[in-house]
Amino acid sequence: MSALEDKAIGALAGAAVGDAIGGATEGRSAAEILERYDGYVEGIVDYFMPDWRTAKPMSPYHKGDGHVTDDTLMTNLLVAVYAKNRRHLTAFDMADDLVPLMMNQVTWIPELERETVPLLRVFLAEKWLVTRLHYGHVDPREAGVGNVVNCGAAMYMAPVGIANAGDPQGAYAEAIDMTGAHQSSYGREAAAVFAAAVAAAMAPDATVDAVLTAASSLAHDGTRDAIDAVLAAAVPGADWREAIPVLRAAVTPFDSVGEVYRQPAQDSRRPSRLRSIEELPVALGFLRVTQGDVRGSVLGATNYGRDSDSIATMGGAIAGALGGESAVPAEWVERVGTASRLDLRSGGLTMAAVTQEIFAADEAAFIRRRRSVESLLSTPMPATRGA
Repeated sequence: MSALEDKAIGALAGAAVGDAIGGATEGRSAAEILERYDGYVEGIVDYFMPDWRTAKPMSPYHKGDGHVTDDTLMTNLLVAVYAKNRRHLTAFDMADDLVPLMMNQVTWIPELERETVPLLRVFLAEKWLVTRLHYGHVDPREAGVGNVVNCGAAMYMAPVGIANAGDPQGAYAEAIDMTGAHQSSYGREAAAVFAAAVAAAMAPDATVDAVLTAASSLAHDGTRDAIDAVLAAAVPGADWREAIPVLRAAVTPFDSVGEVYRQPAQDSRRPSRLRSIEELPVALGFLRVTQGDVRGSVLGATNYGRDSDSIATMGGAIAGALGGESAVPAEWVERVGTASRLDLRSGGLTMAAVTQEIFAADEAAFIRRRRSVESLLSTPMPATRGA
């Protein structure tokens, strides 16, 4: 197996197990999690609400028990879009390929315990893609304007980082283009920075510090400020349990949702140059605290609560890309794969193959451009008439 394949598998498997484990505690506070599970969550657990079928009629989802959420469903759909096109993607591919898959590709939805189309599981912010692109016929490059500003686009951008392995700037640019179809403001910014972090982690000599530097240097506005504040508070090598309140305090000034996650503030999730989504900076904070450990990053996010599945998805993806397949706990991979009826290796292998084709096309394009520029530089400018 090549290092590219190993890291690609690690990234997507890490994202999936993070999603499945973090899903059990989503929406809860750290204190509520400790009380419900009689201590810290240390692996795959059952759902916070045993009466999941009736507790929330609008979203009767069986979280926990190794079930992935819409984070992984959307990630897998994006892998399928890359597999079809086998090139860099744009916002138009979101409209032409991703949305039809959301609407028509019948698949097993673990949280619903039945086969149906992903559209019937995804959150309202992801349904926005279908409303705006399929029904509204909005220009894909700006369809994300007006959506709630959240982590919806960021949560499934790991494949973009793999496609641009070793090129954080390229991953940032590609994700910014693509997610114009889904998000705006700091929601779109976070998606691009997350993709860049995965791309940095895919480099053969990648380190935690290199990943964090890439994320901070490419981020803008409130997203960069939030990342810098969280990283300044995160102590490398500290216990992830002790880091939970520290990271929450650091990100609070940039988080528009407020302290009660299930009762967002009146001005939450609106465009701003001063705000940031909470999930990405916190995921990077746990990455720094655990020094890139998949298990610690995922468990820190899971016990942090709030949007724990997305924090764990992002942290798991970056740490998995850093360490490769062996860095993702095998027992988690097996249990999540079985419970969610997924092959957690296949997506990584697909993306590794597509990435090789993308790189070959990029290399050929650069050679053509170099020849053009060399020709321009070596060709004398014709004399001006009448000179």
